[in-house]
Amino acid sequence: MTLTHTDLDQATLRQAYGQFPSGVVAVAAEIDGVPVGLAASSFVAVSIEPPLVAVCIQNTSTTWPKLEGVRSIGVSVLGEAHDDAARTLAAKTGDRFAGLELQTTEQGAVFISGATAWLDTTIDQQVPAGDHLIVLLRIHSLEVQSEIDPIIFHGSKFRRLQA
Repeated sequence: MTLTHTDLDQATLRQAYGQFPSGVVAVAAEIDGVPVGLAASSFVAVSIEPPLVAVCIQNTSTTWPKLEGVRSIGVSVLGEAHDDAARTLAAKTGDRFAGLELQTTEQGAVFISGATAWLDTTIDQQVPAGDHLIVLLRIHSLEVQSEIDPIIFHGSKFRRLQA
């Protein structure tokens, strides 16, 4: 057997990676009284003991260098009502939090209301991986809203779960 695609160009790889549905998270913290954050669809549960999750951040991110020095980072697993939020959080410019209701902890973790889960985390490790950085985050506390369905990213589109 021979697979048809041997040219591993960006477009082909993006198409292949897009075949795997994933959730979308907001990674955010308050810096000098202002919420700073980004959206990521490369999020995964890593370990129960210790409680770890991972998110992959592009090396070209201008937001991550601001976040990597904070005390606490909020991870919000976005809900199905967050179509617009997922887009604005992923934008390169503008107010990424426009129109969103936010909650902030005393340690500065920022959470988006209406999310399916909130994870209060700190950076455990950062691992270089090609054109991305794998960031392992240690969970210190969490809140789950199981009645809210998550938004799904698949085929470069935001989608909803269907029964």
